Amino acid sequence: MNQLTVALPFALPPAELAGDLIRVLEAPALATLLSRHKRLRSSIFDSAVRALPHEVWLAGLDTGMTDSLALATGAMLGYGLQAAAQQGYWFMVQPSHLQLARTHLLLADQRGISLSEAESRALFDAARPSFEQQGGTLLYATPQLWFWRADDWASLDTATPDAAVTQNVSDWMPEGELARAGRRLQNEVQMAWHEHPVNQAREARGSAVINACWIWGGAAARTNAVPALAVAGGPDWLQALTDHTWRKASAQQLLAAPRPLIVPDLIGPAQAGEWSVWLERMQTIDQTWLAPLLQGLRSGQIDQLTLLLSDRERTQQADCSRLSLRTFWRKCNLNHLSKQG
Repeated sequence: MNQLTVALPFALPPAELAGDLIRVLEAPALATLLSRHKRLRSSIFDSAVRALPHEVWLAGLDTGMTDSLALATGAMLGYGLQAAAQQGYWFMVQPSHLQLARTHLLLADQRGISLSEAESRALFDAARPSFEQQGGTLLYATPQLWFWRADDWASLDTATPDAAVTQNVSDWMPEGELARAGRRLQNEVQMAWHEHPVNQAREARGSAVINACWIWGGAAARTNAVPALAVAGGPDWLQALTDHTWRKASAQQLLAAPRPLIVPDLIGPAQAGEWSVWLERMQTIDQTWLAPLLQGLRSGQIDQLTLLLSDRERTQQADCSRLSLRTFWRKCNLNHLSKQG
């Protein structure tokens, strides 16, 4: 079957806001696909893997496992680090900002942090001795993404940064028998960066200081290629999970060669509670992606279009076929976005 899946993380709005949001949301293609499906499945997400639903879906595509967020070596392949990825055990490391809330620390959303190449290189050089003292290697990929080889740290249970954003960060710190060693490493890096000239300059101009590093996505060595995936932008690690051709794909490209697509544009505004931005981006997704893909389904270019919608705790999957679109007696609306469970 010529089938295409589109994942829309945070397309499910909070229950208390859903009614108001869908009343003003203009997304006719989404309304058609949610109303004239052949099957609709909703479920509550088990967050025991300390990740978000769409991240578990991605891990399943990349590694075939849905009980582990083993994404680091897959992302390494996307940055040409194949030789390194074929040996050892690797984590992703992201320079981050922790901010003090009233009673706890919060991890700032990486999307809101601007970090230049020169700044990141300087912080990387300052942090590298602390990582290498643990017996591993620290590799630079982009200003917001580094990789750490730590063969003896495979048991470290980490959380994804997007799962930790807006939450009490202490609940999402690494766990397991190496948790204490992980905290010591974090503290050493924080001290190396505390009065670093990069952070002094950032503070002077009012930018968020880089006062933490988020370690996650631990993965064993691999030789297989990145999965057949299309990514519509997003953070560096996400784009690295596919090749350059599919990091800025078009709807027509997908109709010609179907593969799973993830559109991460809603994550940032939903996490920040910026619902006017969420509405604008949802409408852009409807026009840019869903409308042409719906037309492709109608014309027979693809046989089935599956929407995978989620938030932090729920998933909703709508499977649509050319035949199901003929159920004209079903009124097209967005009511399914407000349904819970």
